[in-house]
Amino acid sequence: MPLDNLTDEELASRYREAANSPAGEQYIDELFRRNYARVARWCLRFTSDRETAADLAQEVFTKVYQNLASFQGQSKFSTWLFSVARNHCLNVVQANARQATELKADVEEDFLSSIPYEGETPYTTLERASAGKIVSEILDKSLDDTEKIVFTLHYGEEVPLDTISRLLNLRNASGAKAYIVSAKRKLARLVQQQLAREKKA
Repeated sequence: MPLDNLTDEELASRYREAANSPAGEQYIDELFRRNYARVARWCLRFTSDRETAADLAQEVFTKVYQNLASFQGQSKFSTWLFSVARNHCLNVVQANARQATELKADVEEDFLSSIPYEGETPYTTLERASAGKIVSEILDKSLDDTEKIVFTLHYGEEVPLDTISRLLNLRNASGAKAYIVSAKRKLARLVQQQLAREKKA
């Protein structure tokens, strides 16, 4: 039977049956051909850079190749595939958030400039205090894991808040927006504390 006549689920099943033979490669190749573009477009939600999205998609299919034997057909192949893609992309984002002690200058400008507080502008504050230290404290001490992920996705990768809510399965009433508001409040409090310390000094 021509490969085009087989469903994704049938291709996966035939790959498992022939996984240890050269014939098995044709099935994984066909799955890749059919689904790569969709996965790459989905990965683009996590980054505005198409090359990075393509790299993420390649990594996703590497994981699919390594773990296809675990797909037993209990769900649609596309459901399983995008579960792998979602988990991989979120793991990459989480790893970046944990490792980030300083954000890019444009990211700092984006979210620091939008913080509502009285007194000096964020830029004046950044001139008087260490921007890297403040951002590091925010990421490592002030924000919880979900807040850090939401901030990284929204301000670092320009993913819309409603998309983040779906990706992270945030089921609270305001979704990702609630985490942005909470994190900004924490950031504003941190900046105010810094200003108060400087005034006492």
